[in-house]
Amino acid sequence: MPRLREIPRAEVTDEKILFFYDRLFGAGVDPLDPDNRDAQRTIHGTPGDWWTVFAQAPQVFSHAVRGFALYRQASLDPLLRELGQARAGYARGSQFVYSQHCKQMRSLGMPEEKIAALPSWQVSDAFSRLERAVLAYTDALVYDGGRVADEIFAVLKENLSDPEIMELTYITCMYDMHATICRALKLEFDDRAEPIVEVQVPEGVVVADLSADLAGD
Repeated sequence: MPRLREIPRAEVTDEKILFFYDRLFGAGVDPLDPDNRDAQRTIHGTPGDWWTVFAQAPQVFSHAVRGFALYRQASLDPLLRELGQARAGYARGSQFVYSQHCKQMRSLGMPEEKIAALPSWQVSDAFSRLERAVLAYTDALVYDGGRVADEIFAVLKENLSDPEIMELTYITCMYDMHATICRALKLEFDDRAEPIVEVQVPEGVVVADLSADLAGD
């Protein structure tokens, strides 16, 4: 479950939050109502706790949804935008961001071959030169903290306007942030157990000096 308390409908006074509760969970529905069999499930089939946790801070909620509205004003090709968002989710390790933007790419007509190749784009022939540059740029933003090789940026400059590159940069970094928040607060599909834990030895097995055994001493 999320690490922060979720806000039931009865406690919401902000009109924008109520609008999205109605739109995503159903008109008048309390997403935390235990008697509602569809409680905490959005119309998109997600748990919906991104919305109920962000409702903790209406000013943060409002700022976040204004960022989503940027899509309607951006001139960047939506498929390039979604490549950056989905790859940012994958690179940051957010199952929620990655999963949702794979679906969004599909809804925009992205071929299944490209969606399937996203985790291993570096060795795939599915992507165009520009798409590969967008993916390399995304990796530089997420993995390398914005350290981008000139050769990558040159391909972006050959194919995109300065405003489009600015949009790509901003939106990709915004989703790196959302991916990080989802993991930190265990929201949506990022409510997962830590995969890196000590594997216990079977009962009765005594662990000796591993380094000595491996060194042949």
